[in-house]
Amino acid sequence: MQTTSHRIYKPTQAYISATWASLAIGVIGYLVGLWNANILLNEKGYYLAIFILAMFSAVTLQKTVRDKQEGLPTTTVFVGMCWAAFFSAVALLGIGLFNADMFLSEKGFYGMAFILSLFSIITVQKNMRDLTNEDGSTLSSAYPGVANSIDVALETTDIVGE
Repeated sequence: MQTTSHRIYKPTQAYISATWASLAIGVIGYLVGLWNANILLNEKGYYLAIFILAMFSAVTLQKTVRDKQEGLPTTTVFVGMCWAAFFSAVALLGIGLFNADMFLSEKGFYGMAFILSLFSIITVQKNMRDLTNEDGSTLSSAYPGVANSIDVALETTDIVGE
């Protein structure tokens, strides 16, 4: 009889800080770009709603897939809904950017900030999960120094604003 042990490796503080920084850069970059965009308000609302849907569905999908992998109960319907919401958000952004009256560089900027934010939010969620104990309490090491995050966000805003 062969047994398998699930060994969860804790992420390093440097990795945690890097994922939070990339999340801040992606989100702030996308939102600052959207704020400064020369498009109609309803278009800004569309891109913001798609961004929020994508971020939420990415976290939910990551959690559900990991729950299923760890043998926690998940329903097929909910997993399917998570995948559908995630792919819908990505597809809607792609369709919106394809049809947008923007420079190709602007479209690329939104696409890159969107993908960076998605990757980062999934990784931050993974780190949080890895640093959460059986009681559901997340260890404080999951959060890099708040002052460091604010400094990174402010530096990013200064760079983008120039």
